[in-house]
Amino acid sequence: MTDYNPFSLTGKVILVTGASSGIGRGIAIACSKMGATIILNGRDRKKLEATLGQLEDGEHQILPADLTDQSAVKKMVTAMPPLDGIVHCAGIGNRTLCRQLSEEIVSSVMDINFKGPVLLQQMLLEQKKINKGASIVFIASMASASPSIGHAAYSASKGAIISYANCLSLELAPRKIRVNCISPAMVWTDLIIQDGVDEEQLKADEQNYPLKRYGTPDDIAHLAIYLLSGASSWMTGSNIKISGGAN
Repeated sequence: MTDYNPFSLTGKVILVTGASSGIGRGIAIACSKMGATIILNGRDRKKLEATLGQLEDGEHQILPADLTDQSAVKKMVTAMPPLDGIVHCAGIGNRTLCRQLSEEIVSSVMDINFKGPVLLQQMLLEQKKINKGASIVFIASMASASPSIGHAAYSASKGAIISYANCLSLELAPRKIRVNCISPAMVWTDLIIQDGVDEEQLKADEQNYPLKRYGTPDDIAHLAIYLLSGASSWMTGSNIKISGGAN
């Protein structure tokens, strides 16, 4: 019996943004269990240290930076080693009716969910920090194509990142660098609980899902492992919905 494992990440260095909690933390932990060396990014060093404490042993690094601060991003990128994988997970939610949107709200959502990862990606390319054959994963959302009241700014930001990723996949294909998106439905994280909805309402709503539950960070992490590994070597420019059967 062989040790064949097409999902292994052994020897790969992977940057995970938004690694201080939720889906980002789950992806970082899961990837470390598959053998990867993880570069943890987020704004809160203490929370990143908590994530670090849950990783498998390895030469992992914490590189805190606010992705809306370009000087901080440049310093972070300069400090990091060449990467075999990137998971753009940093983001915020927002629930505001269209008639109540303000310039401040729109700028905040777009700066963090779209502008931040796009300019980080630009800097990684400019500084030649991405190895040939690497894999880039953007955590988007089913909200981009499933409209709901109050989520206009958030949905628009995720739709924008999917469109950007599609273009990036074509530009990087000659270097065999793959670019894909994951679009989850509702996932149990602090983000949805803090979004102004009562937890009991959420528990009732998840019963409407065909699989009778929301997702967990591990559900998303396992899909991310597939996209980061050699098992998905013929996949680029894709947006994968993971929804427990929800439309």
